[in-house]
Amino acid sequence: MQDWTKLLAGRFIVFDGPDGSGKSTQLAKFTSFCSARGVVPVEVREPGGTPIGEAIRGVLLDPRYEEMDLRCEMLLYMASRSQLMDERIRPALAEGRFVLADRFISSTLAYQGTAGGLDPEEIMAVGHVATGGCEPDLVVIFDVDEATAAGRLPATLDRMELKGAEFHRRVRQGYLAQAKRTPDRHLVVDATVDEASVFQALLEGLESHLSAPAG
Repeated sequence: MQDWTKLLAGRFIVFDGPDGSGKSTQLAKFTSFCSARGVVPVEVREPGGTPIGEAIRGVLLDPRYEEMDLRCEMLLYMASRSQLMDERIRPALAEGRFVLADRFISSTLAYQGTAGGLDPEEIMAVGHVATGGCEPDLVVIFDVDEATAAGRLPATLDRMELKGAEFHRRVRQGYLAQAKRTPDRHLVVDATVDEASVFQALLEGLESHLSAPAG
């Protein structure tokens, strides 16, 4: 039987994927799974996770700000991320805690980069400033096609969810491209199947990736 306490202690894992991928559902299921095994994650979300970050989140997702400049958008995400690193993530990792994040720089690369058109090198340069070079041990990407994802979205959409099918198709491409570039730091899970099957694939993938020897 896998000792999840040893496997997850001091780890920084990100759950990411397109809107409608079921990422948040799987994050809640995994949090309960870990807690039942004595590993209580430090759970954070992006944008947000701190009082300052939540205020920024309100601006970023408000449909009234449709005219927001793309670089402004990217920098606001990074500002929220910087505060989250300082207030929550870095202190938790210093204590050897397990940090589980709902989105991270992988989202910025997919949404503002591949889908939005910003240079990924520009995003990573700002990201390095925001995070101080701290990177996740693993990014789990819940992969789903844009048609399936659209069918799972709520009736009332936020500013990012309103961007349309073509934009979200590019978002998916962006995530898959990241996984292809660094497969050792990414786990892609087929999120088009039922919740139980997705969760089983998640557990198996995490065990495989986190048990693998470094290098």
